[in-house]
Amino acid sequence: MTGAALDAAARASGARIIAALAARYRDLDLAEDGFAEACARAAERWPGDGIPRAPAAWLYRTADRAVLDALRRRSRRERPAPVAPEPVDPGPTAEELMLDDALLIPDERLRLIFVCCHPAVAADARAALTLRLVCGLTVAEIARAFLLAEPTLTQRLVRAKRKIAEAGVPFEVPGPAAWPERLEAVLQTLEIAYAKAHEDAAGAGPHAGYGREMLDLTRVLAELLPDEPEVLALAALVRYAEARRPARLDATGAMVPLSEQDPTLWNRALIDAADAYLNQAAARPTHGRRRWQAALHATWCRRRNLDEPAPWPEILALYDDALRLGDDPVVRLNRAVALAEVAGPAAALAEVEGLDAERFRSFAPYHAVRADLLRRTGRLDEARSAYGAVLALDPAPAERLWLERRLASLGTV
Repeated sequence: MTGAALDAAARASGARIIAALAARYRDLDLAEDGFAEACARAAERWPGDGIPRAPAAWLYRTADRAVLDALRRRSRRERPAPVAPEPVDPGPTAEELMLDDALLIPDERLRLIFVCCHPAVAADARAALTLRLVCGLTVAEIARAFLLAEPTLTQRLVRAKRKIAEAGVPFEVPGPAAWPERLEAVLQTLEIAYAKAHEDAAGAGPHAGYGREMLDLTRVLAELLPDEPEVLALAALVRYAEARRPARLDATGAMVPLSEQDPTLWNRALIDAADAYLNQAAARPTHGRRRWQAALHATWCRRRNLDEPAPWPEILALYDDALRLGDDPVVRLNRAVALAEVAGPAAALAEVEGLDAERFRSFAPYHAVRADLLRRTGRLDEARSAYGAVLALDPAPAERLWLERRLASLGTV
């Protein structure tokens, strides 16, 4: 019971506590270590002492003391000693400042995301660092999202933390003048966090809550920045994707591919809201990648029932448009799915075999797409191997069930 309470408190408040400690001590490693120590002490004490009335406050105070203890130990080891902050702050705490309802960003988690996407952090590490600190994604999950090897991402995170510590980067909620330079990293953070929720069709995994959170955060962000087309497009595509969630599982709990989902089960209110955001984005003069992605979702969501043909030709044309804007291996992979339906699986497989397999080694969709194309072209031994590769990447339960059925349909050798 106490373990569940600790897990819930850490999941709900961990990011806020770490960010508040980072704001106070300007050292992310100290903040993370302090929070980890607080969780360890809670696991030791709560079973005997009982769950505190305010678990998050208990964790924050304990983590704060743990950081101070660490600084004092460091000061005794090193000369000249670094100056540790006084334990009693005469003004509002960093956490109180984070929670100030008068701040212009009216959502606590969105404030933290803007705080962590500081321009002093290298551009290629801002979103990754924020996903780690604020969203609680593991290094492995973030590395897969960015198609990076884990050691490479770890090095980027270490460099980012060192830069923050050495430069004394203030962890303060930025004003509107600082929003534009942080916006791309903020959007990237939100879309990757949402992708973790979306890839879990059953909504049973550790990131299931992100779906609802991203609906809220993208709405708040669109209200703050109503003239930013990429913000509006992200708000639209999150709604299109969430609208389809009621049709993403069959009666046995297995994933249902998009082309086989019953459109009558989709949430039409969310689709209408998405259409409104997309229309606002389309009215702006510039269009980026997210505007195009939202158009893809919109094309699918115009289907009214399973009697209507799937819009594969339109989807393929949109992918072709995207490639004219700039080459992208993930776009090529997704385009292959549409190409298989328009030109046949052999043509699509040739495209997929031309991609950099090593780069996609830990990217589950690559192995899933390749397995399906190998199955449809009769290369069954290779299809079995490809299904094995994606199952080894620990997909969510609904996706695992669907993949295992596909693998079983190939029979045994």
